[in-house]
Amino acid sequence: MNMVIYMDRFIASGLMPDLQKDFKMSDSASGLIYTAFIVSFMLIAPLFGYLGDRWNRKYIISVGIFLWTSVTLGMSFIPNQYFLLLIMRGLVGATEASFSTIAPSIIADLFVADQRSRMLSIFYLTIPVGSGLGYIVGPKVTSAANGNWHWAFRVSPGLGIIGFLLMTILIKEPPRGAAEGKRTNTSLNASHWVSDIKTLFKNPSFMFSSLGYAAVAFVAGAIGLWAPSFLMRARNLTPCQTGPCINNDSLIFGVLTLISGILGVIVGVEISKRCRKFNPRADPIICACGMLGATPFLFLALGLAKINLVATYVFIFIAETLISLNWAIVTDILLYVVTPTRRSTAQAMQIIMSHLLGDAGSPYIIGALAELIRRGKQESPLIMFNSMEYALMACGGVVIIGGLFFTATALFIVKDRQKAVMESED
Repeated sequence: MNMVIYMDRFIASGLMPDLQKDFKMSDSASGLIYTAFIVSFMLIAPLFGYLGDRWNRKYIISVGIFLWTSVTLGMSFIPNQYFLLLIMRGLVGATEASFSTIAPSIIADLFVADQRSRMLSIFYLTIPVGSGLGYIVGPKVTSAANGNWHWAFRVSPGLGIIGFLLMTILIKEPPRGAAEGKRTNTSLNASHWVSDIKTLFKNPSFMFSSLGYAAVAFVAGAIGLWAPSFLMRARNLTPCQTGPCINNDSLIFGVLTLISGILGVIVGVEISKRCRKFNPRADPIICACGMLGATPFLFLALGLAKINLVATYVFIFIAETLISLNWAIVTDILLYVVTPTRRSTAQAMQIIMSHLLGDAGSPYIIGALAELIRRGKQESPLIMFNSMEYALMACGGVVIIGGLFFTATALFIVKDRQKAVMESED
């Protein structure tokens, strides 16, 4: 289900050139489509976090998936009106929040220690797989439907129905803190929601890792939406000699996203498992190294685009792989520095922080910045390319800031982990 949700999320990004043409959208208006999705996702997440710590999580997720499937299917029938597109993407984000907020806490209650890390890695491997499929499925289905992009948004609802049936029939609700309970033999009860929020704000490891993850979200949102368009603009700098240009940039970027994400998650988890044995601060250090190491490759990918697209693809792949090291690790950090009865709330709070400071605004910011750069200049393929290139370079600075936040996490993580264990045993 996580794979299907992320596939649907990035189908719109893979189809952005088609959507811009049919809806007559500017760069900033295109970025606002993704922003509407993330803002609604972010605003509804606290509700599901509260419910997930107190009510049956299986039923909440199942209802959320059913609503998400219905709204996503409805989006495939809208006419070419920008306002309706904006509203529908917002509703898709709101219904998706039920699953993304609660699902990791169920995994946490089924597994512990290295086994939990392994299962989280499997769960988060579906993010790059789904994201990559979104870039691939969108253009391919649209092409098969003679250019009708509405059909691309009808793929994920069918898979969503299968996910709904699997969740309803196969998933069993584990007791909260079940994995820890095997070890501590304690019974855990939820505390007051306001107390939970105050405690999370006083947890340095949770706060700094969430801020670091916000930097990841900022870059992922901006690159995820604008990379296919940026690559297409780079290709348009050299007109085709014979016949129409064949543009496979969305397909290639989707494949790179899929492979780099899988590789990054696997490598990150495996390094974490080995380094934890001799360094309890290994997890945030790995995240920091991934972010800081990705920075030069991101700048190289942008700077070489109009010279050599092959080199750009190579450096994008390396940068995405390094950034992907932290996907499963960040959630693992949250799960072991927060007590079981606060995990859904913590997940919701991390979603708010990462999206509010990250991808809720980054697609719009990058689009608006590109428009600002080319304001007053005569529009040409070179101006269109340069404006997007310079706008995307802002992501490099955000990656550095994210690396510094993960470095700060390493200073507090040992103390905060011990505190969470003690609270669970009280």
